[in-house]
Amino acid sequence: MSNLSLNRRRFGVLAAAAVAAPALRAQARPEKNKVSIAVGGKASFYYLPLTIAEQLGYFKAEGLDVEISDFAGGSRALRAVVGGSADVVSGAYEHTINLQSKNQLFQAFVLQGRAPAIAMGVSTKAMPGYKNVGDLRGKKIGVTAPGSSTNMVANLVLSRAGLKASDVSFIGVGTSAGALTALRSGQIDAMSNIDPVMTMLEQKGDVRIISDTRTLKGTQEVFGGPMPAGCLYAPMDFVQKNPNTCQALTNAIVHGLKWLQTAGPSDIIKTVPETYLLGDRALYLASFNKVREAIALDGMLPDDGARTALKALASFDTSIKGDKIDLGRTYTNEFARRAKERYKA
Repeated sequence: MSNLSLNRRRFGVLAAAAVAAPALRAQARPEKNKVSIAVGGKASFYYLPLTIAEQLGYFKAEGLDVEISDFAGGSRALRAVVGGSADVVSGAYEHTINLQSKNQLFQAFVLQGRAPAIAMGVSTKAMPGYKNVGDLRGKKIGVTAPGSSTNMVANLVLSRAGLKASDVSFIGVGTSAGALTALRSGQIDAMSNIDPVMTMLEQKGDVRIISDTRTLKGTQEVFGGPMPAGCLYAPMDFVQKNPNTCQALTNAIVHGLKWLQTAGPSDIIKTVPETYLLGDRALYLASFNKVREAIALDGMLPDDGARTALKALASFDTSIKGDKIDLGRTYTNEFARRAKERYKA
């Protein structure tokens, strides 16, 4: 072999190594292989990207052994991380703002939902003569868990009608069969919840929807702008100490989001556990079609979405002062940007 071709070969190897080097750096091993994620209502569409990443082995592919603990609502999932029994929350972005107002720094690092996908409806049996939100005064409203994002949406709807949270009673009903039973048996008069529960009640004529954020248009009407929803967030301390772990978690979620962009209803049915269907496959699929556009595309949290969330919370919670919140510390797109490039999401 001539010196010229040997040099060419050497140059080719060196060039390939130079190209591979950043990729190798980007794929550094996670600092923590075992990660526990707390979630509030895993079977709901709000957290579908998390389920997809788990069921299709995307966390394992990133070198992670992920344990997911399911709670009745996002506020309870958050408590697990605050209490130290879980590392990361799969929950609503606005909790990071709430926490900062209490001097606790948590940071969202990958978005799962670009709209809350929460609907609020009144029971057609308990309130057949319902005319407006003012009729809810003194009524019992079901939410996934007190303090969760379903509670936040209900508070926003009430405040716009001049009602305070104290004008109603909030009751935690979870996100699955228990929520259906609570409304149908008359334990509650209205409900703010997520799908598939709300579509199931709506299709059977059990509720009349009065506020809907399952579409981007509906979200714009309720919040006046884009409203980020489900995401992975953790104490800022955890994110700073475990950047490779956060990158691996983000990669898995964005891989799931990419898969969801082209997945058909039959793909979803084959992938999620049977129990998620709540005994009605057709209604589950009808729910999926309703919330499909609420699912994030690339894991990136929009800056104007963060501002919308702060404005919404401050509108009914006097303890949240807009000028005291540093939104830049409530989320980072650093990990999602890398994952988006990798998966062309």
